[in-house]
Amino acid sequence: MTKSFRGPMKRMPFHRQAHMQRGSAPSPILSPHLKDNVTALRAIYSEGSDVTFHTFHIHQAVEAVLIFHSTLCDTELLDRQILGPLIAWNPDSLLIDAAAIAGILPISSSTIVATLEEASLSISGGHPLLLLEGSSCALTFGLSKSEHRNVEEPTAEATLRGPREGFTESLAVNISLLRKRLKNPNLKMVSISIGEYTRTTVRLAYLEGVIEPSIVKEVMRRLSAIETDGILESEYIEEWITDQPKSPFPQMLSTERPDVVCANLLEGRFALLIDGTPFALVAPVTLFSMLQSAEDYYQHFIMSVFVRWLRYLFYILSLLLPSAYVAITTYHQEMIPTVLLLSVAKAREEIPFPALIEALIMEIAFEALREAGVRLPKQVGAAVSIVGALIIGQAATSAGIVSAPMVIIVATTGIASFMIPRYSAGLASRLLRFPIMLLAGTLGLIGMMLGMIVIVIHLCGLRSFGVPYLSPMTPTSSGLWRDVFWRSPIWANRNRLRGRHNGIKSGTPIIARQSSKK
Repeated sequence: MTKSFRGPMKRMPFHRQAHMQRGSAPSPILSPHLKDNVTALRAIYSEGSDVTFHTFHIHQAVEAVLIFHSTLCDTELLDRQILGPLIAWNPDSLLIDAAAIAGILPISSSTIVATLEEASLSISGGHPLLLLEGSSCALTFGLSKSEHRNVEEPTAEATLRGPREGFTESLAVNISLLRKRLKNPNLKMVSISIGEYTRTTVRLAYLEGVIEPSIVKEVMRRLSAIETDGILESEYIEEWITDQPKSPFPQMLSTERPDVVCANLLEGRFALLIDGTPFALVAPVTLFSMLQSAEDYYQHFIMSVFVRWLRYLFYILSLLLPSAYVAITTYHQEMIPTVLLLSVAKAREEIPFPALIEALIMEIAFEALREAGVRLPKQVGAAVSIVGALIIGQAATSAGIVSAPMVIIVATTGIASFMIPRYSAGLASRLLRFPIMLLAGTLGLIGMMLGMIVIVIHLCGLRSFGVPYLSPMTPTSSGLWRDVFWRSPIWANRNRLRGRHNGIKSGTPIIARQSSKK
């Protein structure tokens, strides 16, 4: 059975398309003459002051050159494990090649390269390169080093109960955090280098036998199709490989928690680990998975169900509450109880702006305060945002620019948006809130409903690597609702064990189910 994917259009500059159509010339191979190879590499690194060309002799007969970045290479290990043994080596023959040297050095990670491009990429990656006179191959060693911060608690996904470890900018550290939790040989890590200049290493992580193989093939196809100058953060890749990159709704989950990545791998998803960023990408995802928190599974299931329903309610409020207030107070006053209507009318009798303008002013001011709190230093950011909101709200109410009910509505909306566990999911509601308010201010509740219909139609057509974004609501699968509307006890979740023989796991059987329908 085949799965149909609607992948993104390949966004490629015209000059790069022409270059691919013409075809790229193969990289020149290394010469058996040492001087030629050194001259070619010196031309490449002519301005590289931190690139060292160290010339020495093996057994005082064979000339060799060791080339390395002094800022990217572990020079202490280089002296102890490569230079020292080679200078002291007394070979039986002067016919020395790269394979013979690899067999006598006390280092496990060594690779033979034969082209000039491979040699330059090795040096740029921090791996020292050894050139020999009379050998058309070079030897590169895995002695690169990079500074990275220690493993710390994620600041954007803090939980009261659960692991305190978060990803760092080091890819090796992040892989070790996953391997520590999933001690199984079925955890596969496929490496791919992306970016013409950055050569960023991206690791595709998945559990073989759990994930559907067609999803692995599809994500590899999309990653291989990326043509860009550089990858500096996970968002670069996310915009390239998502099904509909112009949609405001995130189609990949961004997280810096290893436990969240492991939980998604156990449910048949894949993860992308990018060197240089602590955020991993997880897919396929649904709208409901974006509204779930890691802490839902670290506390009692009854409390998890209550908090999850509260989160769903406030997610809707964060999107619709200002629009509903504008529509009702402007066009549908008969829906408000008389006592409350008199109170609202009294509060608004001196306000010079209609409810729509009033709501836009307050929402824009609140968004500005939110962004200011994020950009300011941590010590003063929270204080400025809170004090600024109180002062501006009180001053605007006293000056008669906005009414007190509008301040309450905007404050409630802001609190509701803070309950969304995924920052990227909250951005969609913050963005769509403004066009819905404009529709509510011009057409009332009819305009508000029209906006919601457009959003629902968009969500019904949205997919994340072939998985419907609103599953298991549409297409309906009531058996999967136990992890959407409520959280079943851990001991009642037995599909995880039954699904190991056919690749179906609890949480995302919809992946295989949709494939079987097609």
